[in-house]
Amino acid sequence: MAVSTRGLASAEPRFRARALQRRRRPWLRILWTIVALAVVGALVWLVFWSPVLAARTVEVSGVTGADRTAVADLVDVDGTTPLARVDLEAVEQRVRTRRNIAEVSVERGWPSTLHVRAVPREPALVLKNPEGQLEVVDATGVAYGSVRTAPAGVPVVTADSTKGTTKPALEAALSVIHTLPSDLADQVSSIRVSTANLVSFTLGDVEVVWGGADEADRKLAILRALLATEPTSIDVSAPDTPVTRGGPSPSPSESESED
Repeated sequence: MAVSTRGLASAEPRFRARALQRRRRPWLRILWTIVALAVVGALVWLVFWSPVLAARTVEVSGVTGADRTAVADLVDVDGTTPLARVDLEAVEQRVRTRRNIAEVSVERGWPSTLHVRAVPREPALVLKNPEGQLEVVDATGVAYGSVRTAPAGVPVVTADSTKGTTKPALEAALSVIHTLPSDLADQVSSIRVSTANLVSFTLGDVEVVWGGADEADRKLAILRALLATEPTSIDVSAPDTPVTRGGPSPSPSESESED
């Protein structure tokens, strides 16, 4: 069988081209791999090391005035640290060192901004300590500042001793404030805290010994029931065995009927 030399001659260049492509493929893969690594490296450098994406701006929300300035100062970024490398947790911890900040969250805002959201503490009571100073206390029992006069509408609690200034003692005082409904709270003229287990207050003309923060709702129900007997003092610190003193004097007709 005769083989055409013309056909072989025309196929030879194609074979050579294919062989050349096969030889080039590994080098092309290597080249594209190098290019891809270079691009990734450039992006990593741009994000983590380049000053182009540095944290230059701090935006504080949730607080105003001096508090806003103080929070911005506590963020403490120098304007050259890349935003991606800012330790957000460390920033939050620094801001929390400000006593009147209850919560804080920090987020990155590309390309160069830190967003700081601060939640200030709100006064739940004012503590008059044994030295006569007024301290503002939030709803969690944390004292976070001093004032000359109590804010309007914030109850004042007097601590009889340093034991009455502890966080558990303040939580016990707060249990009274949170538990008493408005019709009773409006009649309270003073609240005193001696220890975490001994809170007392004046309710109209009645002296009430509340005790600690435990069983607050039950104490309230017992207190309401005993107020109907018109006593001069009520002790619900041990709600299983409440104690009252005083009460209305019997009328002459009641005295005669008893005789």
